[in-house]
Amino acid sequence: MLATVWFLLWGLLWAVYFMLGGFDLGLGVVQPFVARSEEDRRLIGQAMGPYWNGNEVWLIAAGGVTFAAFPTTYAVMFSGLYAALMLILFGLILRGVALEFRHLGSGSGWKSLWDACLFVGSLLPAFLLGVAFANIFQGIPIDENGVFQGSLLTLLNPYGLLGGLLFLLLFVEHGTLWLALKTTGTLHDQAARLAKGLWWVLAATAVGFLVATWFATRLYANYLENPMLFSVPIVLIPALTVGALFAMRFFAARNHWGRAWVASALTIVGATFFGVVGLYPNMLPSSLNPTYSLTVHNASSSPLTLKIMLVVAVIFVPIVLAYQGWAYRLFHRKVSLDEAAYAYEEA
Repeated sequence: MLATVWFLLWGLLWAVYFMLGGFDLGLGVVQPFVARSEEDRRLIGQAMGPYWNGNEVWLIAAGGVTFAAFPTTYAVMFSGLYAALMLILFGLILRGVALEFRHLGSGSGWKSLWDACLFVGSLLPAFLLGVAFANIFQGIPIDENGVFQGSLLTLLNPYGLLGGLLFLLLFVEHGTLWLALKTTGTLHDQAARLAKGLWWVLAATAVGFLVATWFATRLYANYLENPMLFSVPIVLIPALTVGALFAMRFFAARNHWGRAWVASALTIVGATFFGVVGLYPNMLPSSLNPTYSLTVHNASSSPLTLKIMLVVAVIFVPIVLAYQGWAYRLFHRKVSLDEAAYAYEEA
């Protein structure tokens, strides 16, 4: 029972990271396409500046929970997906350095260099996280000893690439909606137009991914074979996800950007849970032989460890949520070049 609870918490932490980290990754990707001036780039920096560090906390929490609650999964995941995860890590480091260093120089070449680093450092994690999770849904080639029998190219299969494209589009749409919410004037207009147009590409890609999921994974079969997965709360997940996807377009069409962003956040959380719950009880299915798969039962820590972790989580997670809620409340206004802004401004 405790292992199942931590499996759901593991999925929740990844979902929260994708929801919060997704919009600032999307902003980094979309910046070259909507920013027409140095002022626009500074406003985009301000739109992500107060939040991106805090958002990364959820990525660390997701990795930490994988290590502590499911150490075998952590070991196999970080050895099998080593190249992809290192590229994600390098991308995130490059992105952080770009955000901190850009304002330290005034030359156009200096700023262009760090703008390019921000774009690459946002694009790589957004795309590769999708590749990694699509491969987990599909099953990765691990043998009976948990050894990965493949390479980075093994992960870049058609279904993995489609998953990467879906994650990238979800994050870019999420970031564009955030930009429309936080800005005014021509930058807002650019973001609004892009968000409305990009939704159709996202919706078409989501439909293609769901169809491909039928043929490339056992997620649907697992839902059909496991009666527990047809409990009311779980069955509601795909319905709410699809509803949130359409609500995103509905609210964007009426220029209700806050509601559209919330709908986008619900779409990301719902899509993550649809995949994670569909895996249960597997965590890392083996594409070589189902008996080699790592499950919540054979990959979890001892019950005492899980119990202690649950107590720690009950105490500290509300504190983190309260702090992050305070930060979002503090910087809830639209960004402006006139305000005493976050450190993305000129030195």
